[in-house]
Amino acid sequence: MTSFILAHLSDAHIGPLPRPLRRELFNKRFTGYMNWLRRSRIHDMEVLGAIVDDMKAQAPDHVAMTGDVMNIGLPAEFPIAKAWLETLGDPQNVSFTPGNHDAYVRASVPWITETFAPWCSSDGESHTRFPFMRVRGEIALIGLSSGVPTAPLLASGRLGLEQREAFAGLLDDAGKRGLMRVVMIHHPPTRKGASAGRGLTDARQFEAILAQHGAELVIHGHNHRLQVRHADPQGVRTPCVGVASCSAVPGTPLHRAAYHLYRIERTDEGWRVEGRVRGTVAGSPHVADLGEIAL
Repeated sequence: MTSFILAHLSDAHIGPLPRPLRRELFNKRFTGYMNWLRRSRIHDMEVLGAIVDDMKAQAPDHVAMTGDVMNIGLPAEFPIAKAWLETLGDPQNVSFTPGNHDAYVRASVPWITETFAPWCSSDGESHTRFPFMRVRGEIALIGLSSGVPTAPLLASGRLGLEQREAFAGLLDDAGKRGLMRVVMIHHPPTRKGASAGRGLTDARQFEAILAQHGAELVIHGHNHRLQVRHADPQGVRTPCVGVASCSAVPGTPLHRAAYHLYRIERTDEGWRVEGRVRGTVAGSPHVADLGEIAL
């Protein structure tokens, strides 16, 4: 096959936040709303627009968006998030996995399945299913949902037994077909991948699934920075790569707005994956190539 180009975005945190009703703040959303008053200065929609324009100019074959398009899971945020996902391309060419801010409270969860089905469905299906698998050429894109409602001040994620078992089956299916397996998830899926209260609570089980069933690349968001860790399934180092927020502007170079662009090719030795970071330049909304990802 010719090269397959995969773009990876995460953590858009789209604003401005719709004005919440008073009754919508009688839960974890209250602390989230107060936090958004600070975070709204971090996430810039003009910067997000520049990132998306640059991504489109690279003409990727597929776009992976790994969650946190929203902030506190308000019903009024879902139509805004849906409209933004539509700007990334046809849903057949864009996949989405939800994050903790999308599933902020229990009442947000049904809205996820109703709103995001075009981006969270397996081939031939029209409804949201996690995990889902989409095959594009020789690439199997497997999407997991780690976004679950949590108590205030926590931002952890979880897959759960049912999803983990189905995930293992999809890895086996794709592996038997000789496909390159790209796993999409919001939370860092390795132990110590995030600080206390922010990680994947069943990361140990996730790593065990990789060890038994294998995957070639795992991509995630959540930490708002470039992060590369490795799992060792069957003696093969599998890169687990986190991306910066695609709308963040201040902070260190690792925290400025960016996205990743992967070039995937089959060679006589196996799959070759090259990753590059594209993002904003300090003090400017200009988007440029920021270097290679050490996979």
